[in-house]
Amino acid sequence: MSEGTKRWVEPVVLCDRGIRLEPLERAHEAGLRAAAADGALWNLRVTSVPEPEQTAAYIETALAQRAEGSRLALAVVDEASGQVLGSTSYHDILPAVKRLEIGWTWYAQRVQRTHVNTVCKLMLMQHAFETLGARIVGWRTDNFNFASQRAIERLGAKKDGVIRGQALRRDGTIRDTVMYSLSAFEWPESRAQLLDRLRRHDAAARES
Repeated sequence: MSEGTKRWVEPVVLCDRGIRLEPLERAHEAGLRAAAADGALWNLRVTSVPEPEQTAAYIETALAQRAEGSRLALAVVDEASGQVLGSTSYHDILPAVKRLEIGWTWYAQRVQRTHVNTVCKLMLMQHAFETLGARIVGWRTDNFNFASQRAIERLGAKKDGVIRGQALRRDGTIRDTVMYSLSAFEWPESRAQLLDRLRRHDAAARES
């Protein structure tokens, strides 16, 4: 793509409920390292979390993919403290058919199973469907990453199937990939579910 050509998915900053998604840059390296160290997440064979010495290369790969238009990697940042909590991405971006996927998602252990993932997914899906006009948003995950599969299904996404022998894991084994998707037609119900989940979280936080 030539310089100056407008892409379908442009770098963007999204903010909601104290969480900011901002384009991943080299300046995020120390923050990413710290987030990944919370739980030594690189030891999980079914995730894409970079090992400490590979963090710079992880960012360079993301920047190269952003330049070619196939991925927009984002840092997940706590607005109050400025701390990096993890990362997520739009990827496998297909402008011709208005389809993209959400993935490469991981969070520091301390914010897992909190409202953070719900807020991030709400922002990403809302931007994809309501601003970009996406027809389909997809997800893919390791067939052994059952926690990820449950999280995707809670979004209202439908299981499309399994691609056998689709990718290598970090330990060299070959994984089967589970594919999910949500259509623009299904988005309003998914949005309502996400907002209801956040309302219940907010109410519980006020009572605690």
